[in-house]
Amino acid sequence: MVMTLSLKSIKSQFPIFMHRPELVYLDNAATSQKPQSVIQTITDFYEKENANIHRGLYELSGNATRRYEETRKKIADLIGATDPKTIAFTKGTTESINIIVHSFLKKNLHKGDNVVITAMEHHANLIPWQQVCKQTGATLSVIPVNTNGELMVEKFNELLNRNTKMVAVTHISNVLGAINPIEEIVSIAHKKNIPVLIDAAQSAGHHSIDVKKWNVDFIAFSAHKMFGPMGTGVLYCKEKYAKQIDPFNFGGGSIKNVEFEQTEFLDYPYSQEAGTANIPGVIGLGTAIDFINQLDSNEVVRHTKNLTDIFKDKLKSIGKIQIIGDAKNFGSIVSFNVENIHPHDVAGFLGNENIAVRAGHHCTQPLLESMGISATVRASFSIYNTMNDVDKTIEALIALKKFWS
Repeated sequence: MVMTLSLKSIKSQFPIFMHRPELVYLDNAATSQKPQSVIQTITDFYEKENANIHRGLYELSGNATRRYEETRKKIADLIGATDPKTIAFTKGTTESINIIVHSFLKKNLHKGDNVVITAMEHHANLIPWQQVCKQTGATLSVIPVNTNGELMVEKFNELLNRNTKMVAVTHISNVLGAINPIEEIVSIAHKKNIPVLIDAAQSAGHHSIDVKKWNVDFIAFSAHKMFGPMGTGVLYCKEKYAKQIDPFNFGGGSIKNVEFEQTEFLDYPYSQEAGTANIPGVIGLGTAIDFINQLDSNEVVRHTKNLTDIFKDKLKSIGKIQIIGDAKNFGSIVSFNVENIHPHDVAGFLGNENIAVRAGHHCTQPLLESMGISATVRASFSIYNTMNDVDKTIEALIALKKFWS
């Protein structure tokens, strides 16, 4: 059963807006708010169901294990994966990417090789590749961005050669809002037998992901940006590469057999889940997926895109505001600057009006530096945002300009 997208009913499912009715929350690219169902799931686990997984032969442990593994299947279904065992649980997008960097790529990366990323990557999908290239003598190559903030895919082929060992690309830019042509990128890379990792932190749970259609090799994303708990992440790995990923952390829960001389590890994904997992976080993510599955995904995209379009138009009407990026295909993220006012001052002024936006370099310093910008203000929309949120923000920006003049 698909829930009708009623803004009033949707917003009422997020308790923070009951406790803070004046809050205009436009920092969804940093983290989303959590519905009552997710909060209740975590509370109920600790109050009524607390037990470790995979180890106990008693009811509590069995239930915890079942729900933990059910979430693995829910994620697989959400992204179109046929096998739940392609899904490993991590601490977040950053750790998922680091697993592929250090437990898959590094042992096969040598001087003269190269890794290709884009100019719009979040530091989480830049620094790990940069550092492993430095450690091995490989080269980090960067696909440039045009003046509209769109990836210059036509330059992509020029960066690929027989020594390219990995391509890592964000699905949606966390600054520009640009949506990259993932199928095209994967197709180009695969013609040269190069694996591709997609950073889906800004898209998972909000935009359609289909690993079979995309034919992608690795996908990383976080629960906390898709209405789930913090400290919980996902790594999808195509079956053909699963046996090539070494354990990232070492400890109990990831082993078949241990002797003093050597250890035999479980297969992926369990090889990546040493120690006590964030069990309530994973189960909470399962509830977040249940919540997402009750929504009409097309209506969600239409709603957030409509708010984003209107917000951009209203920003332009104010005057002396620069919108950063003008991609034809974009998500619900708008970065902008107000002439002669530092982004931190803009965000501080809006914060005093109970309007939550982000200001800074958004963990994309190289991107902003290439555009001659040190920082921006970023507004990002989600399902619980309304036209009233747009209007209040625009009114506050007009008041800010009068105050500053």
